[in-house]
Amino acid sequence: MQITILKRAARSLAVVAMAALGVASLSAPALSQAKDPKDIRIVFVTHGQANDVYWSVLKNGVMQGAKVMGVKVDYQAPETFDVVRMARMIEAATASKPDGLVVSIPDAAALEAPIKAAKAAGIPIVAIDTGLEQQKPWGLDLYVGGGSEYQNGIRVGEEMLKAGVKHAICVNQEVGNVSLDNRCNGMTESMGKGGGKVEVVAVTMDPTDISRRVEAFLTAHQDVDGIMALGPSAAAPILAFLKERGLEGKYKVGTFDLSPEVLTALQEGTMLFAIDSQQYLQGYLPVVFLAQLAMYKTLPSEPVWTGPAFVTKAEAGAVLELSKQGIR
Repeated sequence: MQITILKRAARSLAVVAMAALGVASLSAPALSQAKDPKDIRIVFVTHGQANDVYWSVLKNGVMQGAKVMGVKVDYQAPETFDVVRMARMIEAATASKPDGLVVSIPDAAALEAPIKAAKAAGIPIVAIDTGLEQQKPWGLDLYVGGGSEYQNGIRVGEEMLKAGVKHAICVNQEVGNVSLDNRCNGMTESMGKGGGKVEVVAVTMDPTDISRRVEAFLTAHQDVDGIMALGPSAAAPILAFLKERGLEGKYKVGTFDLSPEVLTALQEGTMLFAIDSQQYLQGYLPVVFLAQLAMYKTLPSEPVWTGPAFVTKAEAGAVLELSKQGIR
């Protein structure tokens, strides 16, 4: 498994290097561009909620990519998790005839029709974050992201078992988001094979609601010894609740994705690990790739992997300042 991840990382680094060369070429004489950068427009439609730090970092990558490439980018997302609203946004983006469309696919059934319609209209489409499984069957042009969330969940379960966890909870702030559901499902499978078990605790994005529901579950299930959050928005209130109740150290805690609060907890040893999908690159690279496609008709031929990478106490300090800047 580790060898496969390293190979993927090597391929991704090669693609990033090629993208950097493409950016550098902008300062060289024009090479018979099919389209001038200032005339290129790219639209992002994601399921990222406005108060989710994960998507704030991704959007920072989008904006930096637009600045570097000199293209126009329109980033859109529903205020709350709403795939029906996403579908309408994709339809509106298609009607505006952009030079490229970047989408996340948290619910394939709800988004298949509008995304396929955009593809049929001749719009190049890059899937980010979620959508790896749909890229080839739907004929999408590229996937940029952290890989299979089910496999990532399996690795989480393995790490929990190594830490001695027997009964874990998977705190899901977007039940129905296939990506997050798969994280819990993969974790459940791997822990089950190792003699452990996982139960899903459904919460909302409200920090008070997260703390209340997690506390209620832990009170009713005294044998729980592991807690897995599916993002910093859930991890932060859980960490605060454990500290307030003097429960730090009682549970092995992990999370997907990074934030300053998560990295501080890793440094202090109150969190076991965090999985980094490097979402900044998921925002930045599609802008570079679609701009290059519009200008020079070039595009990577394989998915570009931005993760997953496990961040532990040893790496947390080096990453913390970048997280505060909204890059990691």
